[in-house]
Amino acid sequence: MPSLKIVAELDSSSPYPSGTTPQDILTKGALDFVVSLHRTFNNRRKKLLETRVKRQVEIDGGKLPSFLEETKHIREDIAWQGPVPAPGLVDRRVEITGPPDRKMIVNAFNSNVTTYMTDFEDSMAPTWTNVIWGQANLYDAVRGQLDFVAKDTGKEYKVKDANTHFNGKLPTLIVRPRGWHMVEKHIVVDGEPISASIFDFGIFFYHNAKALIAKGHGPYFYLPKMEAYQEARLWNDIFNVAQDTLEIPRGTIRATVLIETLTGAFELEEIIYELRQHSSGLNCGRWDYMFSTIKKLRHYKDKVLPDRGDVTMTVPFMAAYVKYLIEVCHKRGVHAMGGMAAQIPIKGDEAANAAAMERVKADKLREATAGHDGTWVAHPALAHIATDIFGEYMPHPNQLFYRPELDKDGYLPVETGDLLNTQITGGKITEAGIRKNIYIGLNYMEAWLRGVGCVPIDWLMEDAATAEVSRAQLNQWVLHGVKTEDTDKVITAELNKDILAEETAKLLKTAKEGNKFELAAKYFLPEITGEKFSDFLTTLLYDELTAGESFGEILVEALKA
Repeated sequence: MPSLKIVAELDSSSPYPSGTTPQDILTKGALDFVVSLHRTFNNRRKKLLETRVKRQVEIDGGKLPSFLEETKHIREDIAWQGPVPAPGLVDRRVEITGPPDRKMIVNAFNSNVTTYMTDFEDSMAPTWTNVIWGQANLYDAVRGQLDFVAKDTGKEYKVKDANTHFNGKLPTLIVRPRGWHMVEKHIVVDGEPISASIFDFGIFFYHNAKALIAKGHGPYFYLPKMEAYQEARLWNDIFNVAQDTLEIPRGTIRATVLIETLTGAFELEEIIYELRQHSSGLNCGRWDYMFSTIKKLRHYKDKVLPDRGDVTMTVPFMAAYVKYLIEVCHKRGVHAMGGMAAQIPIKGDEAANAAAMERVKADKLREATAGHDGTWVAHPALAHIATDIFGEYMPHPNQLFYRPELDKDGYLPVETGDLLNTQITGGKITEAGIRKNIYIGLNYMEAWLRGVGCVPIDWLMEDAATAEVSRAQLNQWVLHGVKTEDTDKVITAELNKDILAEETAKLLKTAKEGNKFELAAKYFLPEITGEKFSDFLTTLLYDELTAGESFGEILVEALKA
């Protein structure tokens, strides 16, 4: 049989009292499991990625996304339903998110929330260290052995007693693996990197599924960046094979799909249908959805969006997306989850902090009254705001009973044109908006290149999705030569290049030694001048991120059995 190699080494000693090490994660059994999944399904994954490219060519050529005729029978069949909510996923009113860093996991479990999504995707830079220690941290989290003392500060991190939490239980754990477009180059199978999605899912599932079931929950996942229902079908087939292999009943796995792509928004019912008994609903991944809308419609001048601050959840295409998602989820009996509140507390400025928290309240009020069954927060300090609002407007564990078309007078169904209506009254494109996009993009890319994927910038917790919005807007504005309204300048490649140089110079003045701002600017420049437009920043920067890691080949036979 063709060979498997691991092309990275990690320190075998554990810095944590649990003693769990990478060797406990990369066992022969676990690797055999993920490699079998990869060999079975990777060709389908690659073909689906090729289909994405072909579909984009069609969109660029004038064929705008629309509801599919081939799946009309699924949308029109009123009989089928998703499964009833799984244990631990009945009440999801407030979910907190963050990367699988041990400190963040402890803080998340201590937050007054119902569920916790740990993220291997947009908020984690996938260094080999981050990936494998992330899995080790989750292994310990599932087994209740997270507590530790930080060596650098001496601070103790300890998970509080479950009885102190909102519902007398620790938050339910949900894992987000990386998207179909990413690979994990540290594991090479038959001469090619393993699928990052399959690796993240498979390692976690192999080690933790039965332990989670024993605790009364199950292995639960968030699935990112799918662009078509066939991609959900692929996940469903992987779930079935994984459960059969470990002799776990089908339907034990539950997965919530982040609706983060424009094409995916036209296939909501089909995505739920493909996941069948594994579905636990859909989520409004608002920032990625905005990025995808710009990306997919980049060549359409009449679809150009204004400064990101003007693209709120109440503008036509975003409001239609929310309405349709809630309508579809409740029609099929699954959760419709709201989006992220990215604010973090502003220390030292009470007025600014109060204003920021009021924006959070308004956003969560909009979601609760629209019919969402829960929402996301990025910081524990926001949990009580979201909990209070959903507690007032959603007194039951969820509001799956709420159907917009039944409960609102004057209801109009969401049509294709609604999801494509990017006209924003009062929206402006400004030079200030250019500078903000460049500032955010530079700061995020620089941090990501240092191995940090979740970055506080101007009192907002930014991840890859918000950096992608910045990059896509800058590219689209140059492509169509739009004018700024505050300075009356045509946005050209030269203008963006000059502003990038200015913003980079400003940041370098106060940057710490060893920073990567110049490297970030090097990669950012061709993306914002129209010279190129990469599919994702994460894939663009991945080889650079891992270039400094020291590799040594270790045959799988040398690992702990």
